[in-house]
Amino acid sequence: MVSHMLDSGPRTGRRVTLDGTGLHSADIAALAQRTAHPTAPDPKALARAEESWETARRLAATGRVYGRSTGVGANRTEDVGAADADHGLRLLRSHAGAIGDPLPAREVRAMLAVRANQLLAGGAGLNPAVITSLLAALDAGAHPVVNEHGAVGTGDLAALAQTGLALAGEHPWHCASGGRAPAPITLDNNDALALISSNALTLGQAALALDELRRLLAAALPVAALSLLAVGGSYEPFAEPVMLARPHPGSAAAATRLRALTGVPPRPAPPLGRIQDPYGFRCIPQIHGPALDAADTLDGVLTVEVNAAAENPLISIEDQAAYHHGNFYAAHAALALDAFRLAALQTAQLSTARLAALSEPDFTRLRPFLGDPAPASSGVMILEYAAGAALGEMRAVSQPATLGHTVLSRGVEEQASFASLGARQTLRACTSYRQILACELVAAVRALRMRSLEPDADVSLAAVYAVAADALDPRMEDRPLTDDVAVAAGLLDEVAGW
Repeated sequence: MVSHMLDSGPRTGRRVTLDGTGLHSADIAALAQRTAHPTAPDPKALARAEESWETARRLAATGRVYGRSTGVGANRTEDVGAADADHGLRLLRSHAGAIGDPLPAREVRAMLAVRANQLLAGGAGLNPAVITSLLAALDAGAHPVVNEHGAVGTGDLAALAQTGLALAGEHPWHCASGGRAPAPITLDNNDALALISSNALTLGQAALALDELRRLLAAALPVAALSLLAVGGSYEPFAEPVMLARPHPGSAAAATRLRALTGVPPRPAPPLGRIQDPYGFRCIPQIHGPALDAADTLDGVLTVEVNAAAENPLISIEDQAAYHHGNFYAAHAALALDAFRLAALQTAQLSTARLAALSEPDFTRLRPFLGDPAPASSGVMILEYAAGAALGEMRAVSQPATLGHTVLSRGVEEQASFASLGARQTLRACTSYRQILACELVAAVRALRMRSLEPDADVSLAAVYAVAADALDPRMEDRPLTDDVAVAAGLLDEVAGW
């Protein structure tokens, strides 16, 4: 069996063993961010991958197998002779034409983790030396230089071709301090298409986006609870009977968490004063809930995809056959990403609504815009503009990528999912969402300070407030709030844990 030993030096964080069946989004994010490191691959999975490779070579030597004994795309009718030893490298070289800026290290590492695990599923028919080399690179902190654009949701062909050339020693690597690139390996005609027939980059980026947006969604509820306290809002909308009357899982989970944060009972008493609050407070479960459900849906899709033998053709060990198919078409991921972004956008819009309420004296019983006593003080007025600008950016990247259409390769490939675009859009949405929530957090803490009001000491929200109040500048006079928002943005991951 082919084996490249992984670096056995000391590592921090947990270890992840890839076996082609049990990889999850959280594992991918941890491997990408180097808070986890890969172990040697599961021996049974690696043996299956080697058997698949040997099966593929026999099939290609005795019949017509797409991409191995033929060309690809519209060149599928062109036969490639067994003596043409350079066909595989020519295919990698021709497809390694990604354009745009080099991708961040964590996105490329996520791709390496996904691709290694997919190959261990045993349907690619690829040299298993590729798997151990990918894992060695992950462990050592090395990644190939991969450019942003080169896929339309039918396989990350260009990014993975660049990876293939890097593995063969023809394309540059970027190494973290102390890291080193794996030694070059020999790839033959059977290895090129088998490597690049995957949406591994898209799936890796989607896993990173899911990980970050989930944390921001988790942070949004304590931030909203602080705003609710600051305006003296009602807890009736989060009552258990309300959730049982329309039992969507995400809505019920949001309401339960809000009750836990604030310490209110399942059947809270109605407040004195106004009958009901604006949507920004009253509809939190109904708007936040769909985002939680969409996150779970995307997570389920990604779990299937990153553990799938989706390469075309599928090399079936059991049947000793190559099945040509369309499993590379990433419609499930593309649609789940679009739905997730749109659902998260709804919660961001709700945050800006609460920010506006915090500026309104009718709700806070404070000066307009939470201003200090100076005449015409502007207070947090500019935060509405800043959050509105960030919301506009988030709205732009939340447009459905699946509305795209293209026809490629002389008309043979007449449709595309644009899942690759959807993954990049979802990553970009994270930045805007973080800024929006940070603006609300700054305003909520300011309003509570001005009202000399804190959460009860025995509830979880008290710890959230303490963390934020300790970090945020207490000065109330008019001044630039840029640094305050940056500090608040940095607190959100910690806030998410309460």
